[in-house]
Amino acid sequence: MSSPTKEDLPRIADGLKNELVGEHKLKHTETQEKVVLPSKTEIEQEKGQQQLLKSIETFEAEKLHHAKTEEKNPLPTKEEIEAEKKAMA
Repeated sequence: MSSPTKEDLPRIADGLKNELVGEHKLKHTETQEKVVLPSKTEIEQEKGQQQLLKSIETFEAEKLHHAKTEEKNPLPTKEEIEAEKKAMA
């Protein structure tokens, strides 16, 4: 398979070619830069977030104390079960 010759390639119509190559009459425009500055509350929120992240990064785990957990789920005694059965009957 050989590459096509110049004569084999499709031709662009003359009208379209003139539009593409010809001079365009465009109007000059001025661009306006819109810079939206953050409000005071947004700045304070961002500073608070930055301080929180900094305190997390510099946290010293050695300051933590080990906590001993106690499971407080007492089961009822036989007397309590009997008293409840009598109350239901």
